[in-house]
Amino acid sequence: MSGQDWTSPRLSEDMELSVAPGGPVRYARTTDKAVEYVAVANEESGVLGYLWACDADDAAGWQDRPAAGRDASNAGGFWIPKLREFKARGVSPSQMLAELAQGAGGGRIGQVVPGSRALASGLAALKEIAGDDKPKQPPASPVTRGR
Repeated sequence: MSGQDWTSPRLSEDMELSVAPGGPVRYARTTDKAVEYVAVANEESGVLGYLWACDADDAAGWQDRPAAGRDASNAGGFWIPKLREFKARGVSPSQMLAELAQGAGGGRIGQVVPGSRALASGLAALKEIAGDDKPKQPPASPVTRGR
């Protein structure tokens, strides 16, 4: 190359991003409105987390309970695809909760706790209920003493 500056329109043009078709159909993952929720529990860990729904934003999801450890994360791996199945069938988020409240699940992935359907003012409130309202902090570094 010569000492002249070389430019290409491809390097200075704005990129146009577009959503590619396909992929799983899913409910919106967030909302700023009130959410209905049900508890999911197993015998070993107790409450694993909460399935939540908001019809106003066509949103639904899984909020794990950190105190339940890996069981909560593993349960989410079962429940999240279930939510996609309901969305693919065209079921509203609240109807999905009603159907799941009929006793879906079982074993280590948990089962919807009968009579646990409740309302939270929003996802932040549900995270607080789940015990996941604390900011994530890095582990404290060990203190080293001078000699």
